[in-house]
Amino acid sequence: MKGFAKGKDDEQAGEIDLTPMLDVVFILLIFFIVTSVFVKEAGYEINYPEASMVEGVDGEPILIAISPVGEMWMDGDVIPPRNLRLRIEQRLAESPNAAVVIQADQNAPNEFVLMIMNAAREAEASSVQIAAEA
Repeated sequence: MKGFAKGKDDEQAGEIDLTPMLDVVFILLIFFIVTSVFVKEAGYEINYPEASMVEGVDGEPILIAISPVGEMWMDGDVIPPRNLRLRIEQRLAESPNAAVVIQADQNAPNEFVLMIMNAAREAEASSVQIAAEA
């Protein structure tokens, strides 16, 4: 009469344990979060000038944005002109071969672009580039 009696094994055979599947899903989620690349922004929305030829930047660049009124933004903060070289030097200490990318608004005064270029050269940046839209 073994076949007619339901035992504990029969009840567990019909259930599906989702714990191992959830463990795998969480491990994959953690893997993708850790390995994803986070893009750093300068901290200001820019209307890029148009260019006929645009090149990409290798590595993680040092982004400096210039607003139409001449505010300079770096890492989400407004930078006074007197602190510009110091901030570039600090970022170059973290990643020595990083390129300085100037994200100037199309209506930004040119004097601020030149100010950033001079500060980057004084800080001995390997490359200074101006961001544009193709």
